[in-house]
Amino acid sequence: MSELKAQLTSAMKDAMRAKDKLRLGTIRMAQAAVKQREIDERIELADSDVLSILTKLVKQREDAAIQYRDADRPELADTELAEADVLREFLPAALSDDEVGALIDQAIAETGASSMAQMGAVMGWLKPKVTGRADLGKLSGQIKARLN
Repeated sequence: MSELKAQLTSAMKDAMRAKDKLRLGTIRMAQAAVKQREIDERIELADSDVLSILTKLVKQREDAAIQYRDADRPELADTELAEADVLREFLPAALSDDEVGALIDQAIAETGASSMAQMGAVMGWLKPKVTGRADLGKLSGQIKARLN
């Protein structure tokens, strides 16, 4: 079992003991997403795969919160944001803008990218290093700005 899955299981047990319904429900939802992917693909997921699932779930919660706020449903938006906060506890610390910039510079140097045609190579180099630690959409925009 991967270390991250073990952390999720331990956190679930702690939430059960504390009778924290929001936390328990959120962790169970994350575990269900992990288990579903394992069953669908018939594999045991590594920590990097679990990280990508958790990152996706956080993004979904943030998007839902925005939609609820737009629909004038702040109580539902608050619930979504609380769930996102619970999930973020299992993600590594986010990279600062300076750290992201340094990684982009290093990726461009190591891949020899000089135009937008090599953006895929830069993203391929960066993705394993920033998964769960930086927003890939923002990262893509920063790479485009540097390669243009």
